[in-house]
Amino acid sequence: MTVPNRFVCSSCQREYPLDTREWLCACGGFLELKDWPAFDPAAIDDAEAGLWRYRRLLPLDDGWQPITLGEGGTPLLPLTWAGRRFACKVEGVAPTGSFKDRGAAVLVTALCGLSIRRAVEDSSGNAGASLAAYAARAGIACEICVPNTAAGPKLAQMEAHGAEVIEIKGRREYAALAAWAAAAHGAYYASHVFNPFFLAGTETLAFELWEQLGNRVPESVVLPVGNGSLLLGLYRGFGRLLAAGVVERLPRLVAVQAAACAPIYHAFHAGQLAVEPAPRDPTVASGLAIAQPARGSQILAALRDTQGTALCVSEEAILETRDALARCGFYVEETSAVAVAGLEELVELSAETPGETTVVILTGHGLKTASPA
Repeated sequence: MTVPNRFVCSSCQREYPLDTREWLCACGGFLELKDWPAFDPAAIDDAEAGLWRYRRLLPLDDGWQPITLGEGGTPLLPLTWAGRRFACKVEGVAPTGSFKDRGAAVLVTALCGLSIRRAVEDSSGNAGASLAAYAARAGIACEICVPNTAAGPKLAQMEAHGAEVIEIKGRREYAALAAWAAAAHGAYYASHVFNPFFLAGTETLAFELWEQLGNRVPESVVLPVGNGSLLLGLYRGFGRLLAAGVVERLPRLVAVQAAACAPIYHAFHAGQLAVEPAPRDPTVASGLAIAQPARGSQILAALRDTQGTALCVSEEAILETRDALARCGFYVEETSAVAVAGLEELVELSAETPGETTVVILTGHGLKTASPA
């Protein structure tokens, strides 16, 4: 297995050591891992459950001890919605209640392997809660910069795990600026948006779906998109399956956003190659309130390469869907409800054909945003 030993800029090819404190190249390009293990079904460890059955497919040194809380291995369950049958990938049963645990487990494993002892992140909630938990497991000091609009239960999670939570007034982007300032003073910027180790963790969801569907991929995957770390992880994971010759096509990726803040939706349907800042009205789907995703161009390219699309849904539809899902037994946060709300429009657009397998990702548990009765 080839294990990466450095980062390389995706734009100018400049190389950086793995323990660099830079999270973007000097030219502004994204840092990616120089080498990557090819997908090989024989590398899957059947003696392991969850994410770590793919250990030999992850870009991690063999000597790095996994930092785990039991992430991965989430169920794939049927759901009848809008008169059609779908499959729900229930990521809300992850240790901290969201899919972000996949990325945090791999990222924090790498941080420990690189002897990094202090990390900082900016987050509206789930990424921060996840990093806080895995950092606590690893004994890494952790600071989370959050917008002051972040959900109370998520802040409580971070604080319970011992993270220093720094609330920043104003726009979501101001929390990122605060995290960057902390990183400039010595902390490692453990970003769920910029760090490729985090994206490597989200790739494992593609591998799981392939296994759960009997070594095939679904025709479509529908998911909520804010910064796009899950969509890009799925795209890369499915791409590795295709490159290995174990599947013949990529699933269509369908990005669903809240209409109150839908930069991907607007850029996709305008035929743009890059995402321009979008108007941002208040939305109950706070995890999607990203006016200009840093990896917007990559998200658009992934949608087009998979023959996918972008949808947006109203606040009313989000809340109605959240409540209707609860009556089906699925208690999800509003961001997850966004994806399911998009299924109705997908059916109306005839982009979902009877007999095809469409997977919708339930990204986070309802307790993440629940208010006291």
